Amino acid sequence: MTYKIAVIKGDGVGKEVIEEGMKVLDVVAERYGFSIDWREFPFGAEHYLKTGEVLNDSSLKELGKSDVIYLGALGDPRVKPGILEKGVLLKIRFGFDEFINLRPVRLLPTISSPLQGKEPRDINFDVVRENTEDFYVGMGGRTKREKQHETLSIIRELYKAKFDLDVETDSEEIAYQIGVLSREGCRRVITYAFDLCSSRGGKRVTSVDKANVLTDIYGLWRDVFEEVASEYPSIEYEFNYVDAVTMYFTTNPERFDVVVAPNMFGDIITDLGAAIQGGIGLAASGNINPDGISMFEPVHGSAPDIAGRNIANPIAAILAGGLMLRTLGENKAADSIENAIKTVLSSGKVRTPDLGGRSRCTEMGDAISREIE
Repeated sequence: MTYKIAVIKGDGVGKEVIEEGMKVLDVVAERYGFSIDWREFPFGAEHYLKTGEVLNDSSLKELGKSDVIYLGALGDPRVKPGILEKGVLLKIRFGFDEFINLRPVRLLPTISSPLQGKEPRDINFDVVRENTEDFYVGMGGRTKREKQHETLSIIRELYKAKFDLDVETDSEEIAYQIGVLSREGCRRVITYAFDLCSSRGGKRVTSVDKANVLTDIYGLWRDVFEEVASEYPSIEYEFNYVDAVTMYFTTNPERFDVVVAPNMFGDIITDLGAAIQGGIGLAASGNINPDGISMFEPVHGSAPDIAGRNIANPIAAILAGGLMLRTLGENKAADSIENAIKTVLSSGKVRTPDLGGRSRCTEMGDAISREIE
């Protein structure tokens, strides 16, 4: 079996950590009897600065000829914030309808959590974030002491929606942002969360919202959550407001099996999840369409201040590669990667500076590769 994997190494340390991830994936592929056809794409800051181009429709179509996408990190101080994120990252997410953002939150052996006394068995859950709706649909505007008409549209494979707005104000200036949830969008991500809980042998799915204040948008979320929950009688469920969830993440993380959240709240709590598992250098992420093209990446950014110094921690990128293999059905290979990381960390011989050691990024990739071999 040969998997076609598109690679966007991106910017800063993204290039360094993805190269280590590719190294590990090649080793595990050889051991478990499949091969990888790497297809590299240049999109990132350097490409944009040279050409003025982000990700156009023809390149998106080329990406779609791959089985999955492996992404490093995007971001460069020479490029205005938002250009690469919207022009590359969000274009891929929306273009391939990657409606699930999956963030495993796992405390690895010998890694210290900032939560005193917590061990790996205490911090072991998954966060499922809806990835295409909510307040991240990109619809909003600003106006000053005038009447303004604006037509805002959402066009998805799942549905279309149009908003005709007449905005009139005597304020010096107002800004507004529209959040949108659809019944279809809620159902599919919440169903994924319950299926995930069942497959991992979990007992409970926790819903996150702020329905006590934003009653309409998150009232729909709650309605759909209860409908889906009724189809899984063996799994417990609970509702939590987002502020309560942040408290429980830091005081009682062992209560969670699978957490499912709308886009904005999911974005916030998953960074907190990365912190309690020991840092963003250990946190992997998957942008998933179960029936289409999915993309996998480390949670951390491009870290331009340490780029080129070979000191970045590649574990998040390597774990993201394992998550990618699991989505492709290569579970034994994915297990091998996770077990190798645990063994290397437990030995204590190879640790990057963020983990209190002096090892290089490449040394960590080599150590994990040798353990797999």
